[in-house]
Amino acid sequence: MVLHTSPFPCCCLSILHRLSWALICPFYWLVDRLVASWIPTTNEKCQRGSLCWALRFIFTTPIYLALCTLSIPSAIFGFLLWNPLQLCRRPYIYSRLEDKSQASGTILLNEWKASGPGKSFCFGTANVCLLPECMARVNNLSNTQDRAKEIGQRIRNGASRPQIKIYIDSPTNTSISAASFSSLASPQGSDGPNKAVNVGIKRTASMEYKGDNGSPNNSEENRSPRAGGDSHDVEDNACIIRIGGEDGQLSDPEADGTGDCQTETPPENKTEGQKGQTPNHTAKEGDAGSLDSYTASRESLVKVRIGESTTDQSSVNNKLLHKTSMLKKTSLRKKKHTDEIFDHEISAFFPANLDFLCLQEVFDKRAAGKLKDQLHQYFEYVLYDVGIYGCCCPCKILNSCCPCEILSSSCPCKILNSGLLFASRYPVMDAAYHCYPNGGGTDAFSSKGALFVKVQVGSTPQDQRIVGYISCTHLQAEGEDSTIRCEQLNQLQDWLADFRKSTSSSSTANPEELVAFDVLCGDFNFDNCSSDDKLVQQHSLFTHYKDPCRVGPGEDKPWAIGTFLKQDHLHDEEVCTPDNLQKALESEEGRKEYIDYPTSKSHPSNQKVLVKGNGRRIDYMLYSEEGLYLEWKVEVEEFSFITQLAGLTDHLPVAMRLMVNTGEEEV
Repeated sequence: MVLHTSPFPCCCLSILHRLSWALICPFYWLVDRLVASWIPTTNEKCQRGSLCWALRFIFTTPIYLALCTLSIPSAIFGFLLWNPLQLCRRPYIYSRLEDKSQASGTILLNEWKASGPGKSFCFGTANVCLLPECMARVNNLSNTQDRAKEIGQRIRNGASRPQIKIYIDSPTNTSISAASFSSLASPQGSDGPNKAVNVGIKRTASMEYKGDNGSPNNSEENRSPRAGGDSHDVEDNACIIRIGGEDGQLSDPEADGTGDCQTETPPENKTEGQKGQTPNHTAKEGDAGSLDSYTASRESLVKVRIGESTTDQSSVNNKLLHKTSMLKKTSLRKKKHTDEIFDHEISAFFPANLDFLCLQEVFDKRAAGKLKDQLHQYFEYVLYDVGIYGCCCPCKILNSCCPCEILSSSCPCKILNSGLLFASRYPVMDAAYHCYPNGGGTDAFSSKGALFVKVQVGSTPQDQRIVGYISCTHLQAEGEDSTIRCEQLNQLQDWLADFRKSTSSSSTANPEELVAFDVLCGDFNFDNCSSDDKLVQQHSLFTHYKDPCRVGPGEDKPWAIGTFLKQDHLHDEEVCTPDNLQKALESEEGRKEYIDYPTSKSHPSNQKVLVKGNGRRIDYMLYSEEGLYLEWKVEVEEFSFITQLAGLTDHLPVAMRLMVNTGEEEV
């Protein structure tokens, strides 16, 4: 299958499309701004009584109306030219990083030869709500273009940080504290208490990450397996720090000469440690999800994870810098949970070494371009602008031989694409997109569907390709449309099977491929605990794909939390930063305050119904064990709910790390 690097098969059609959109764009932009000026966010509602807001509203509305009226003729002409062109448009755009010095896909492919105990892969998904401005404001979000750039920066900052694991041995807290505390490696290489870690933990190669475009880790040298960078060698060199006991003292079970990550604080830093550290309460770039917040993140570690202890915060901060331990193999680390076989957490950062990213609601095309440019600084391969446009659905045209049937079709004009975006560090081999034909309500005006991707993640010594399948989808949004969502899940299952069959390779001339994983994720728009969603909760999809957060239909695991946030509270001070949102969601009171809970048809819309679970978990990360290489086994290593996009979207991203066990012993 050929990956489409441009939306049209020839340059002439591309030129015509640009011309038609140039005629439509002024009207589209003016209408968007006009409607947006009538929909204030909660922050702007506080200013509604001010003279400044009133004057802006009074003067801008007539201007927008006048300009919209003047731009209508050109918009009509442009639409008549634009609409038939959509029949020739390809369903996605494939983008590969042009800067070869930053490319790492080939290096990653050469890392795994199906030898040793196995290989881990990390997947993330998020609904980022990058809608046109007027639609985003309905969800209490604004500045779509700026948010797109910031979302991309936060994702790559979180994914490219050092992979450090911090476990706390406490009778009152059995959760893992991992992703939030990359602060132990100073991202700026600054002086001060964190300098000791930079000096001592040299085995963790990416410790010198500076969290910016100009960092040394962006160079080709630092991306090599020897230097670290984006290499998965960092996974094997993940630094694991344990804090034991109620007093927060560090424990070192590997201290008998086997620890590879031991540090000793220089004398000058010991002096600073004795004086104590001043918590960073000043708002800065790091508080918005950047790695510059190393002091604030360490403060979050002490306050949240050992908050019930009587130990002084500054003394615990200093103890973190004196003694660390390292395990060479992540798969051999001791689990700290008695109720689960894998780690789970609420994290303030995206997982380190994130391999694959699936996003939903990237509807705005300009925002998609800005987001793609930011993601390309970490992900080499990106699929974006996924979907179809226009008044006639190409699928219905291909399946219909009667012109009257086409003209009488109830398929409305697709104003928005599917909103799906896929980013990968590994090479993309094949991709396919399908649009759900049964969208109802406002969803009928977007081409919501499913994106299917096949990637290569390695090769065997016999030159057999090792591949993986990742699928991303976004189902019907209206809360009472369970029947529509159930039909879409049926279609999704059929499309999944067709894609696997059409892209499999088992001929004699071409060696059989080894399938390492099959992952399905996205915004399903239903939760597993609501009584109104029983139909989809019992769908057969969940017999073929496993949900790590699910016990069974209607019941989630106790640690699983909702992923849909209350839109009215998105900009509250208590949850507008990653650290604050993380702290709020770690308590039952905070979850009830800031996570949306389902309502029932049999109750008033403003009345909550007592259900099992911790809110509406509508963003899913599923995996399958069917159709994989028979001698291999897939198991979940980590599952995390991520707060790094706090204030930028009304959803919580989720991430999952899978270990593909080959059954071999490491040499």
